Amino acid sequence: MRFEWDPAKAASNLRKHGIGFETAARVFADPLALTEYGGVEGGEHRWNTIGMIGTSLLLVVIHTDRYDGPIEVVRIISARPADRKEMRRYEQDGHL
Repeated sequence: MRFEWDPAKAASNLRKHGIGFETAARVFADPLALTEYGGVEGGEHRWNTIGMIGTSLLLVVIHTDRYDGPIEVVRIISARPADRKEMRRYEQDGHL
């Protein structure tokens, strides 16, 4: 798996949500991460992944996926701390 993002969008996300995309990419290492289809926006199929980084940071990462040959490429669009509803969903699936 490889990650990519727009540097300007990454800087904007860091200012707005306090989450860098390098940190957000770590969500995909959570074996219990939940990924749900987020619909189509701007002609892209988007996905929402809720996952834990370490033991205390639960994030929501909005992304698109594509393949470069056999390699999955995840393009991160935004990342933010999970809200209460998202925390409950992660918890109800037996993750917390």
